[in-house]
Amino acid sequence: MSGAQTNRLPTPGLFWGAYPERQPPRRQGLERLAEQAVARLRPPEALLTRRYRRFIARVDLHRTAWAEAQDQAQQLLHLRQVQLRLASEGLRGEPLVQSFALVALQCRQVLGLLPFDSQLMAARAILDSFLVEMATGEGKTLAIAIASAVGAMAGVPVHVITANDYLVERDAEFLLPLYAVLGLSVGRITSRTDGAGRRAAYACDVTYCTAKEIGFDYLRDRVGSRRLRGEVRWRAERLAGQAGDETLLRGLCMAIVDEADSILIDEARVPLILSRTTDSRREQDDYTQALWLSRELLEGQDFDLDHQARQVHISLEGGQRLAGFAATLPAAWRNRRFREEWVEQALSALHLFQRDRDYIVRGGRVEIVDGTTGRVAVGRSWSCGLHQLIELKEDCKPTPAHVTAAQITFQRLFRRYHRLAGVSGTLRESASELADVYGLRVLRVPLRRPAQRRVLPTRLFADRSSLWSAVAERVAEMLASGRPVLIGTDSVADSEALARTLAVAGISCRVLNARQDREEAEIVALAGGRAQVTVTTSMAGRGTDIPLGPGVEALGGLHVISCQHNGARRIDRQLLGRCARQGMAGSSERLLSLDSDLFGRHCPVFWLSALQRRLHHPAAQAASRVLAHLVQRLEESREGAARRRMLLDDERTERQLAFGGQME
Repeated sequence: MSGAQTNRLPTPGLFWGAYPERQPPRRQGLERLAEQAVARLRPPEALLTRRYRRFIARVDLHRTAWAEAQDQAQQLLHLRQVQLRLASEGLRGEPLVQSFALVALQCRQVLGLLPFDSQLMAARAILDSFLVEMATGEGKTLAIAIASAVGAMAGVPVHVITANDYLVERDAEFLLPLYAVLGLSVGRITSRTDGAGRRAAYACDVTYCTAKEIGFDYLRDRVGSRRLRGEVRWRAERLAGQAGDETLLRGLCMAIVDEADSILIDEARVPLILSRTTDSRREQDDYTQALWLSRELLEGQDFDLDHQARQVHISLEGGQRLAGFAATLPAAWRNRRFREEWVEQALSALHLFQRDRDYIVRGGRVEIVDGTTGRVAVGRSWSCGLHQLIELKEDCKPTPAHVTAAQITFQRLFRRYHRLAGVSGTLRESASELADVYGLRVLRVPLRRPAQRRVLPTRLFADRSSLWSAVAERVAEMLASGRPVLIGTDSVADSEALARTLAVAGISCRVLNARQDREEAEIVALAGGRAQVTVTTSMAGRGTDIPLGPGVEALGGLHVISCQHNGARRIDRQLLGRCARQGMAGSSERLLSLDSDLFGRHCPVFWLSALQRRLHHPAAQAASRVLAHLVQRLEESREGAARRRMLLDDERTERQLAFGGQME
């Protein structure tokens, strides 16, 4: 990143401007390929690890000497001196070593936590703008806190981006004493924070927030600010104190992204759209009319469904039937393009979006379920009338439609930070895409203790019914020895179907899906208790640890069963990595069914039928495991290509707006 290539730190002021942000160069063709190649030409991982170990050894020398020779008052006095040197000399040299030692001392004295070498190594790599792969349970939260504290001590506004509101509240509250003793202010922003609260939180040295909240606040700044009248005039007004209350953020200086792959890749599939509501009676009538027409059409004759691309194609016969219906409808419906676009959306609502998979209905409202995290996507709605059509389909009162005011993708948003880094337990599978899109390299931090996880062979079953029966048998085996079991499923419907099967078998369990989002922390925290069974839809971004109950490790630890046929290998690791953390005992296995959506999208029906009939043969099991791996790789390629297309479209739109003098 450009901010990492200069000693001058990105802070609001005369040099960087009142609202610092990086403008990525608009390179195409060979220039883009050269830039991507340079992003991968970094020092070898082993060389970096040795360099960071030498750095940590110097930190330990200072930390030991100061802990023995100085009281806390002297340490804090020394801290102020180090802060001045950091601000003037940058994040390098002896001031950086001393700042790490002082922050590590305060972690122990204030939080009662002595940072491990792996956490210090991760924090140092974060400040060097790396994406750090740090195994689940190795202490990402404290590593991020050390890096953000050192960055903020140097005067850089730091945004810590995390997966959900709960983690924002938890981490900011837990780390507040540490930041306070370092003389740093910490703010937090959730979906409930009002405008004044947001401005105050962004004015703090360190701000905890979700990616969605900071993205929408950035769009609000772009749309509502007098900055659009001219950068020079806007800077002058800010420096004169005449425009201080106009924007929410202070720019995009430094961001540290927790669960980086989930945010930078999975959530990057959907652009952030800032919209305003419009309540047109005509549109309400159009929704009702479109649904009525779509229910008169026959699949396979009047229209075809592409479940993989989530698209509807109206046939010639279907178009003719619609034209016949439109003869007695208002004039707009006699326009072929208007008519077929509305009906295609209605057919999508009826056939491509499923209740308890893509959304739930709660309190008379349709709430979208995030496919990656399994949580309700608070405040999100589908565009182009799709959300209102699904509401009518479910007999809910339609909400007002929305008109786009501004939009941005996460790829374009995060590339505007002068310093960008992140941490996750599952990054290496996506290292190539992260280097190409964000110019960031992945660095793996060694485990503090050797892993003891036992990975059992994958087994496949003909359908979900036989899968749930097999899971119930496996759970009963584990419960006989008192071991806790965590089971991951693909959807809300699957989690509830499995819970019913377990209940019939006399096994009680706790379910965590989009309906239990308010009890998430409690359910996850109790999942490691003796003989506890937990069924969940996804563990991506659920930052709560699963502590083992008394005596559970001696029994073999937590056993994880994945019934998820995920579209990416790293998402499998997010679930399976919940067991055997920090060198503890644990085991995992995958049990899959051939009627999963992923098999259906990529495999011919006759292949699946043949395998389903012969699954009792070892050769068919082996072939099915190979097929499961193959379709997962195909899905990874398809999703990656879709993200690349979206990014290219976004960059094309940005160039067009810039050419027209309306840069977004």
